This record gives sequence, structure tokens and C-alpha cells, in this order.
Amino acid sequence: MKKLIKSAAKKILPKSITNEIKAIINARSDRTPIAKRHCNICGYEGFFKGFGRPTRLDACCPKCGSLERHRLLMLGVERGSILNFDNKNAAVLHFAPEPILEKIFRDRFSDYCTADLFAESDIKLNIEDIDLGDEKYDIVIANHVLEHVDDRKASRELSRILKKNGILICQVPIIEGWDKTYENDNICTDLERWVHFGKDDHIRFYGKDFRDRISESGFNLFQEITAEGVDVVNNGLLRGEKVFVFQKASN
Repeated sequence: MKKLIKSAAKKILPKSITNEIKAIINARSDRTPIAKRHCNICGYEGFFKGFGRPTRLDACCPKCGSLERHRLLMLGVERGSILNFDNKNAAVLHFAPEPILEKIFRDRFSDYCTADLFAESDIKLNIEDIDLGDEKYDIVIANHVLEHVDDRKASRELSRILKKNGILICQVPIIEGWDKTYENDNICTDLERWVHFGKDDHIRFYGKDFRDRISESGFNLFQEITAEGVDVVNNGLLRGEKVFVFQKASN
């Protein structure tokens, strides 16, 4: 019967319309989850939802709302891969806190504080000009923040407020195949930023020189946690996505 319907449709409908119908069917199929995943944050087992523009399959946990980057970071935490993160008494400052991580970290650390310039947080801070004294924190977290701001100003300020040997945990959109970060001072509208940088509030797309840009402010790259292998399959991660852990130099 289906074959007869398809055959009749081809004879009756113009080719342009049948092609459009095929495109709609294919688009719906392309948004269908591929396989069941496991959320290492809330324990959910099942199909994840799509997220983002363009849509990323298997990106969002339907139970807790975690995205790939949240699950990757928490894998590193769970496995004890992040320097100093087992110190419950560490003084921690979390910029632009992700709600799902904020809840976990508030329970984990006795001295945990959130910061943002615009959104609700414990303290209002401009990451490019932080109104805090020197060497106050053991850990600073700034995930998907540096692509929004002057990262060189921000990294100098983050280095200043960290104690010696303190750590900076950060994630950014990065293209490892690019030697240099792409920036363009002529890009000034929301639409142009979408086209050039993938979001209307991003001002760059990082290349592999990201490590050097941050290290200029007195940091040493201590480790990289990379989404790879069966973790990608099991937890719905983005292949090759990274968590960067920098340590402030001791001298």
C-alpha cells in the first residue's frame, strides 16, 4: 500500500513538492535520538533530547537538563581528575554558574560563591575588572564565559584573585584544527556574531592557541579532560570537547 501511495504521489504531485516532502521527512528523522544514554549527574537512563542551533542530537538530559559539557566536567570530578577538587574547604568562585552545577558545588564546598555581572548570583562582578582583593580563592570556575569577554583582561584578573597554586577550570568553544583564535573587530551585530562565532553574544572562536592566551597571565596548563571513547557513547558527550585545568604559578 505504501509503495502504491508513493507511486501515486510521484505521478500526481510536482517534483518540487515531493522533494520538499522528502526534505521534511528527512529533517524529522535527523532529529530522532540515536540511542539511549546515561546521565552521570542525575542517573537518568534513556533517550536524550536535542539542543542548540543547529540542533545537537542526544545533548540534553530530559530529567535534569544537563548538557554535554556539564556531564564531561562531572566525569572529571567523579574520577578525581581535577586538581584540588577533593578539598571540601577550598574557597571557590564560580562565574556565570550553571544551575545544575551550582547545586552540586554548593553541597560539595563549604566556601562556595557565585558571580555574574547581569544574572542573579551571590555577588555582582565584572570578570574583566574583579572588585576583590588578591589571592582570595583556591578554585575559580568559568565555563563558556571567556568567549564573551576580553579574555586577556579576564585571565589576568582571575590569576590575581587566585592563591598561589590555585586552579582555574574553564571550558570554551574551540576548533583544535585552527592554530589561531578567530576574532574580527568588524563584527558588531547579533546576526554577524551568529554567522561568525556561532552565538549572538560570542566575540571569538578559539583555536588551539587558547592555551597560550590563558598562560600569558601567569597560568600553567595542568591538565585537559577530553570527551573520548566509550564516555562519548555512554554519556552523550561531544567528541573531543575539553575541560581545561590551569594552575596559577607559585612564583
